[in-house]
Amino acid sequence: MTPTARERPQMYVADFEELSLRAPETVTLEFLYGKIGAKPVPDGDHSQIIMWLIRQCIQQRPDLNLFPEQGLKVETYRHGRVKPDGVLAPEEHFTGQGEYADPDGVLMTLEITSWDRDTDQRDRKEKPRAYAESGIPVYLLVDREQCTVTVFSQPENGRYSNTHIADFGNTVALPGLGISLATERLKNYVR
Repeated sequence: MTPTARERPQMYVADFEELSLRAPETVTLEFLYGKIGAKPVPDGDHSQIIMWLIRQCIQQRPDLNLFPEQGLKVETYRHGRVKPDGVLAPEEHFTGQGEYADPDGVLMTLEITSWDRDTDQRDRKEKPRAYAESGIPVYLLVDREQCTVTVFSQPENGRYSNTHIADFGNTVALPGLGISLATERLKNYVR
């Protein structure tokens, strides 16, 4: 069956990967559900959140690393290419893999909302679906606009069956990971 114009991707995955390799360092491109998107360059508060989360993960689980901007093959049949803000996996997990790694063995992805108009669609709708379709056990969304942390877990049939939303200031447990985050500090990183 031939896909309709609406279902056809903007380009082939191989063409996207070539384009992504040639993009300037100031641009992070992603390819999700057949569409190209650009992630804005992180601001200082975004970077502070990443560093805080890296420290939390290492202190509580020294056997794991939170890899910033590790590319992943996601979505049904691995047709999508994304660069989450963070990917939690065992220490040597990505050794020998290319720019976009298979998500098997990834324990959690992390996204921190940006101040752009695509955040709602990308971080709150498309990425939870793509990560669940890929079988990633936990997706952590730090939502600076809503001052919340959302933990998506238990991927089943292409979606997360468990979603827990907590306001900044509450302690949040990451299911199955042995990591708890006291999120009071995140209040310092919003506008």
